Amino acid sequence: KFPWAASGRAATLGRSDGLTKLVADPESKRVLGVGLVGPGAGELIAEAALAIECALTTEDLALTIHAHPTLSESLMEAAESLLRPV
Repeated sequence: KFPWAASGRAATLGRSDGLTKLVADPESKRVLGVGLVGPGAGELIAEAALAIECALTTEDLALTIHAHPTLSESLMEAAESLLRPV
């Protein structure tokens, strides 16, 4: 999960009430699903759908370069959070 309260772009929009959540297979790390809630979430779903369609892993998504500050960074941040040891 990545709360948009930690997003620089959400802060500049004055809307930090969103959330990005990734669901991945624990063994293969393949992205299985994405949940997006917040202003502009509909503009982010295409990248999430592409990640699923192309069988990307959380590492693939975490290594994808995203412009800063943008809400699309939340997908990268959520992927990175799944790569961190618990």
